[in-house]
Amino acid sequence: MAEVTSLWVFGYGSLVWKPGFQPGQTATGYVEGFARRFWQGNETHRGVPGSPGRVATIVEEKEEITHGVALELKGEEALEYLNNREMTLGGYIQKITTFIPVDAKFKPFPVLVFVATPQSKHWLGPACPSSIAKQVVSSCGPSGHNVEYVIKLAHWLRKSFPDYWDDHLYSIESHILDQVKLQNLDLSILAGADKPEELIPEQPVDLAASSNHGNLPTRPTSYSSTCHQNCLKCVSV
Repeated sequence: MAEVTSLWVFGYGSLVWKPGFQPGQTATGYVEGFARRFWQGNETHRGVPGSPGRVATIVEEKEEITHGVALELKGEEALEYLNNREMTLGGYIQKITTFIPVDAKFKPFPVLVFVATPQSKHWLGPACPSSIAKQVVSSCGPSGHNVEYVIKLAHWLRKSFPDYWDDHLYSIESHILDQVKLQNLDLSILAGADKPEELIPEQPVDLAASSNHGNLPTRPTSYSSTCHQNCLKCVSV
């Protein structure tokens, strides 16, 4: 199995589908002991000052795992770009953790990860999925609508790990789709996609059933990667 000696970053939010830089190698997999949560505010990419959007961070939870993509950093420019995007503008801090690839040619290896904490000036903290969804639907920033961030992340996870269930993410996604329908909004504009139906699940999420994971997928079994480089315009709702 290949040994990893270069610097890699773990992406679990928009980095999985819009890294913003050209990585070297990439690998899908997960980190243990962390849960993905939409507890971080954002006023520079998916919101504006005074009206922040909601973006993902990972928080330490012993029994949880978070799926995402590891990106190899090539040159100082990539790291400088990420430090500005995630730390200066986003309010995240750096940590090192162990990434477990699904590709057997790689051994688990250390990755840089950007995380938000309650000490961040942009920290919003826990909220119920319906409240988070309402904030997402009403938020937009220079990088695009907040709905796009959530819908494309959920779509990537569903395609890359169809046998894994992320209750927090998928519950928020379901409530977002309910709000879009209730408010009669144009999902193609919000999601920055000509065919938004390709991004959403074929079957609506049963929020009651999702609390009891009896027949829902739980573990990673497949590999794929989707990183779109579209330039999207922001709209107000």
